Amino acid sequence: MTKGVEMNCARKFVFVIALALAVACTGWAQSPAAPNADFAPFQQWMGAILTGDAAALKGLYSTDPAAQVRVKTQMHDADADISFWIGKKVRSMNVDLVRGTAPRPDITHLILRINMVTASSEGKPVLITDDQVWQKQADQWRLVSVERTDAPSLKQPSDMKKEIYPASADAHAELKEAEEKAAREHKRVLLVFGANWCFDCHVLDIAFHGPELGPIVAANYEVVHVDLGPDEKKNADLVQQFDIPLNKGIPAMAVADSDGKLIVSQKNGEVEDARQLTPEFLAEFLNKWKPQAH
Repeated sequence: MTKGVEMNCARKFVFVIALALAVACTGWAQSPAAPNADFAPFQQWMGAILTGDAAALKGLYSTDPAAQVRVKTQMHDADADISFWIGKKVRSMNVDLVRGTAPRPDITHLILRINMVTASSEGKPVLITDDQVWQKQADQWRLVSVERTDAPSLKQPSDMKKEIYPASADAHAELKEAEEKAAREHKRVLLVFGANWCFDCHVLDIAFHGPELGPIVAANYEVVHVDLGPDEKKNADLVQQFDIPLNKGIPAMAVADSDGKLIVSQKNGEVEDARQLTPEFLAEFLNKWKPQAH
């Protein structure tokens, strides 16, 4: 999440408070006081939805600065988000906290998986991923930013505990090993640039291990995860070598031949918002750049 400038991390839409850029792109270190789903303003937000109280819900969104809501690539205002939730006539909500961070006392960031039953869902849960930034304004907590993912096609993580990018990993050594193995097995190398704090990196990792994409990856690629660290400065030489524009967001991917020659790198943040993508989109990329049949 960010505002006023282009983001260097998993979400890059114009945001409203300068702090969110700094804290989102450094990963927001978890602290003993990190918030959870019992965070009182969120409970008020959920209660207003369950009771259909539009006025109470509206009072939880910032007006100065105006709350920003992103759904896929479209920007909306608070009224659109309020109308969405009230219009669903939600009967019940089961909430998993994927991540909760508090970079300073007046800012709280929650990434939530919400399974809800609505008036029209015939008792079947509907999945929403809601990424919320709250700001304490005077004595009132209000939402200043929301990124909502409705009925995602890719599996969304229930937590971010997996170390996709171990701090102790040597990306250069792993790349050399992957190139050698790719040469033996007539594969290419798929480099995935990201960081453990990046929500969309976890979405992409789950997709690449799933039944739809896992076989394509296994048959055609040796995967190397290139850790960018908490400030996106780690492995800067590999970022440059494989022509990754970090100002377009992460995760980002590059494909190389077994001799290390770059085949393609993503230039426009094609997977930085992985939570919104489909398996078909990713399969198209993987199939396009896989090694040619011998």
